[in-house]
Amino acid sequence: MSSQSTRERILDVLEADAQASYAEIAERADVSKPTVRKYIEELESEGVIVGYSADVDPKKLSSQLIALVGMDVDSERYIEATQELKSIDAVETLYSCTGDHMLLAEVRAPDGDALGDLINSSILGVEGITAAHPCFLQERLK
Repeated sequence: MSSQSTRERILDVLEADAQASYAEIAERADVSKPTVRKYIEELESEGVIVGYSADVDPKKLSSQLIALVGMDVDSERYIEATQELKSIDAVETLYSCTGDHMLLAEVRAPDGDALGDLINSSILGVEGITAAHPCFLQERLK
């Protein structure tokens, strides 16, 4: 048995395969299915697990592109700006972060022109967002 806690083993399985059944998780984490169910319910209610998603290879998407957009934000408008950004449909995920930018968003658009329009009208239109720096994802390597 691993020295990891049951909770960590279950999370590791879910992070590797969000579609794994309780039986598969139980087998890989070396616990019973009721234990898996109990821990997953706890992790969801605590907000540790906030959702389940599919990993997408951007190179294989023919009708849209995925970009990461780093954003600079006036600190006095940070809360309002993040709330408004969360309401933009094209913003798939939004992270607060350290480093070059205060916020990082995963954004999807049909093409580069649409992404430019989205950034100029929606993202930079949010009061408090002072700069937006996109980088296009080209290929999933791992």
